[in-house]
Amino acid sequence: MTAARKEGSLYTQRSGPLARVEFGHPASNSFTSNLLSRLEREIDALGGDGDISVILLQSEGDRAFCAGASFDELLEIDNPETGAEFFSGFARVINAMRRCPKPIVARVHGKAVGGGVGLIAACDYALALEGASVRLSEISIGIAPLVIAPAVARKTGAAGLAELSLSPTEWKSAYWAQEKGLYARVFDSRQALDEEAEFFASQLASYPPAALTALKKALWEGTDHWGDLLPERAAETGRLALSETTQETLRKFKEKK
Repeated sequence: MTAARKEGSLYTQRSGPLARVEFGHPASNSFTSNLLSRLEREIDALGGDGDISVILLQSEGDRAFCAGASFDELLEIDNPETGAEFFSGFARVINAMRRCPKPIVARVHGKAVGGGVGLIAACDYALALEGASVRLSEISIGIAPLVIAPAVARKTGAAGLAELSLSPTEWKSAYWAQEKGLYARVFDSRQALDEEAEFFASQLASYPPAALTALKKALWEGTDHWGDLLPERAAETGRLALSETTQETLRKFKEKK
């Protein structure tokens, strides 16, 4: 499917105990606030669906997996309230993924930036194409990846988070991401990735649901405080977006647009 609408697209296909959730947006599969809200609600709904055991998360097209939050909306931030609300979008999605009692498997076919990296980190298992490099570009425009930092650090450790966030113009390869724990497996062809993602998620969904839920709870042990932490981080990031330095950087981007 192709994401042609301004707010993007979100589709869910159910096949027995497996739900395939696919998001898309014409701007490199970036997330508008509206699309993030829809994804949050869908994850919550699937989490409460007794017929579903596993969620396979993927994005549309054959280029970027996710370019993070909508840059157009970032350019519109003009007060602390809108800033906090803008950055709360990923906070709510990550918390929905965290509290979802069903394992979430990511199929990452392309590059991921910013919030897209956070989305991958919030999944319980990620399969990726070798071209699926990652980058955290936030500090280059005067903000910081505060909202997604806990999710990324949970997979890569503090050193991996620092290596990513302190080199905002450098792409880290899929094999780097695998070494750091962000990806579980990396494939050299799209066909191999798609086949294994389908096989792995389907096989996982065939296991007893109670065992999967118990394991999911254990994997996320010690993260209950994220319900308060991530919104606080979103508000802090919103304030950074209003700083003189960041506003000047954003004005330059506006002029180019």
